[in-house]
Amino acid sequence: MTQHSFLGNRDGAVMAEFALAGIFMIMLMMSVIELTSALWAWNSEAKAVQIGARLAAVSAPVSSDLATMTGLEGGATPGAAMPYFIRVCNGATSTCSGGSYSAAAMNWIVRGSDGVCGSTTGVRGICDLYPRIQPQNIVITYEQTGLGFAGRPGGPVPSITVKVQNLQFSTPVLGIFSGVANLTMPPVQTTVSGEDLRSTSP
Repeated sequence: MTQHSFLGNRDGAVMAEFALAGIFMIMLMMSVIELTSALWAWNSEAKAVQIGARLAAVSAPVSSDLATMTGLEGGATPGAAMPYFIRVCNGATSTCSGGSYSAAAMNWIVRGSDGVCGSTTGVRGICDLYPRIQPQNIVITYEQTGLGFAGRPGGPVPSITVKVQNLQFSTPVLGIFSGVANLTMPPVQTTVSGEDLRSTSP
């Protein structure tokens, strides 16, 4: 074969084109799959937070002092408006601002009645719906927002906000293009009114 005929030979041109375009299309398809999986994970996270907030409303508070709070501690008159309070309980630091952190109460909300993630028996917790969520990803806020009254037999009725934060989602294919192999998922939170903070949901 002469040099002229070799340069003019089109055999294998389709294979060369596929090698260039096919790899790009495969990576694009895998990126779409990764983004779809991330959206599914975010939706699962949101549903798990809803369950966690509902469980927190009828469970012993993570800030354990709320279980015995009456609102009369500061000299308020029985029947008067409940004095303002706020407790921010962070599972990553195992602390509650202004109160005492209860790891047992946090574990009940996160892991449910059996204490393990992924279970379908007993009272299901947050990580039973999305196992990647652990106590260190949870912040629970108890805030007095006008409900209840000082001396109420059932205790305070705070608004309870359960927030999940700092969850990572692995995206190795997208990382090739962006240089970021892990995406930090946006925080998700749900707020409900407390109901019974002196017991644990059956």
